[in-house]
Amino acid sequence: MTAMRSLLSVPGIRPRFMARSVDVPADVVVLDLEDSVAPAEKEKARHAVADAGPVYDKRGRPLFVRPNDLSTGLLEADLEAVVHPWLDGIYLPKAHNPDVVRQADHYLTFLERNRGIEPGAVKLIVWIESAEGVARCEDICASSPRLVAASMGAEDYATSLGVMRTKESVEIEYARARVANAAMAYGLVPVDCPEPDYKDLSHFERDITHARALGYRGKYCIHPHQVVIANRVFSPSPQQLEWARRVTGAYEEGEKDGLGAVGLDGVMVDRPVYQRAVDVLAQGAGGPGIS
Repeated sequence: MTAMRSLLSVPGIRPRFMARSVDVPADVVVLDLEDSVAPAEKEKARHAVADAGPVYDKRGRPLFVRPNDLSTGLLEADLEAVVHPWLDGIYLPKAHNPDVVRQADHYLTFLERNRGIEPGAVKLIVWIESAEGVARCEDICASSPRLVAASMGAEDYATSLGVMRTKESVEIEYARARVANAAMAYGLVPVDCPEPDYKDLSHFERDITHARALGYRGKYCIHPHQVVIANRVFSPSPQQLEWARRVTGAYEEGEKDGLGAVGLDGVMVDRPVYQRAVDVLAQGAGGPGIS
């Protein structure tokens, strides 16, 4: 399992940024052809990413590409350029409904078959970033066996609602919670939306701490400084790991005696609490993530 605490977005039009990203301790690197690239530069960025991908020093990390969305007419050319053995996955934007995901899946299947890539090797992460997408997020999360994670896209979602984005993020709270729940329900990693204010790191930490409480397991980061914080917030603290070890130990001892619940420090520990502790230990060991 590969953890997905931090996913670093790197503009595909900036070779210098791609080179520097090698040293950033992100769990996943995403070379971006979409929002960080101006329309006039799309073709140039596509060639830059296609050239960089085969020689990129992944250092054991997955390398994804975010292409342009299906409605632009650029997705096919983007996939044609980047779907090669070096690619680990596609970060599909504007997955407004299951048909968009299935269409991308078909393209990937065709390219894998024609390029000698193992079937299903190229994974998918989807951006759910519209009112329609949130309304259909459960179906989207179940739409392809390639899916490993789902992201909530706040800026496009707010635009689709006709509201302004605020630092308090009240306007995205419902969507944020629903996407996290849908992802977990279908065995995907929930990845939180990017925070555009990359200088206010105190706000960033408060915001992703809240996202973690909603069920998110990782963050789409637009700056290397955000990566360090995301890695810490989405990792169990030493105190949480100690709690988890004590809970699992006490519960498993109780099971040997036929008990379905045990007491620990005056608090009842039953199966759901035990499973939560097991999950904390798994996160501490580097998961959940891409399998």
